[in-house]
Amino acid sequence: MSTVKFTVSALAVIAASATAAAARDQIQVSGSSTVLPYATIVAEVFGENADFPVPVVESGGTGSGLQKFCEGVGENTIDIANASRPIRDAEREACTANGVTDIMEVRIGYDGIVFANAAAGPDFAYTPAAWFNALSAKVVKDGKVVDNTAANWNEVNPDLPEQEILAFIPGTKHGTREVFEEKVIMAGCEESGAMEAFVASGMDEDAAEEACTTLRTDGRAVDIDGDYTETLARIESSPNGIGVFGLSFFENNTDKLKVGTINGVTPSTETIASGEYPVSRPLFFYVKKAHIGQIQGLQEFVEFFVSDELAGPDGPLAEYGLVSDPELAATQEAVANQTVMQ
Repeated sequence: MSTVKFTVSALAVIAASATAAAARDQIQVSGSSTVLPYATIVAEVFGENADFPVPVVESGGTGSGLQKFCEGVGENTIDIANASRPIRDAEREACTANGVTDIMEVRIGYDGIVFANAAAGPDFAYTPAAWFNALSAKVVKDGKVVDNTAANWNEVNPDLPEQEILAFIPGTKHGTREVFEEKVIMAGCEESGAMEAFVASGMDEDAAEEACTTLRTDGRAVDIDGDYTETLARIESSPNGIGVFGLSFFENNTDKLKVGTINGVTPSTETIASGEYPVSRPLFFYVKKAHIGQIQGLQEFVEFFVSDELAGPDGPLAEYGLVSDPELAATQEAVANQTVMQ
């Protein structure tokens, strides 16, 4: 990343010298594996261009990162949590209980969830209903709620390849899993008519929603608790597998993976930015305001992350797959003012 060039305006936000009174000399970041590559790029460039050490950036999933973030305030706790979904009310309550009260929510841009198989494999044109009927534990056949026994993709949609159903999906600690459940599985449950059938069978709405998103446990749906590199490794060892990835990871592995369409739309930065691709989500990180001024370089790092030169449409994050936020200027202003969540 040493070849990345910046204008005076970008470098200005990191020109300040480190404060001698800082309690810890490295910013600590944890959380979403989707945000990980973006945060890593920014951390490396920040360290190369600033009078501050390179921030320590770790993965582990959105839920894990926010759990660490909410453990408390002080140099023995992390400064930033990366997230591929908004922070939950329960997580904010945990933060408050531990004294983490002033939280800055920073939206860095958008990403899409894509479905990719081995590059040498067949083409897939998915719908949410096909994913639901392939992976849900309960499905509807002939008007009755039954256990899902589908073995091949063409059994759930005759237009799909005759390939065994084997899906590698993010584990429950990943924010990507929630988006997958909401925008693919739940949407497919409603689209297929299963949600209505579940209610008609006697379930209340909450039970029907739970039935929609309860996935098979017979080996067809495999949780991946690691990052996308583990998912890719699973596909390389099981070529019939389909993986759930972030767009940026896929775009950096097109020699190994082939992406499927959703409702006829191919995922790309353009179709995500336009809203045409149906499975996209905003990406965030959360900052402890109490650590600004205590952890050297924290404010400078946050401003640097959302600068036009880094997070704008022509920056290195966009080159890596981030869809730039059209409201980036508002984010920059909120960061400069250290605006906290209400």
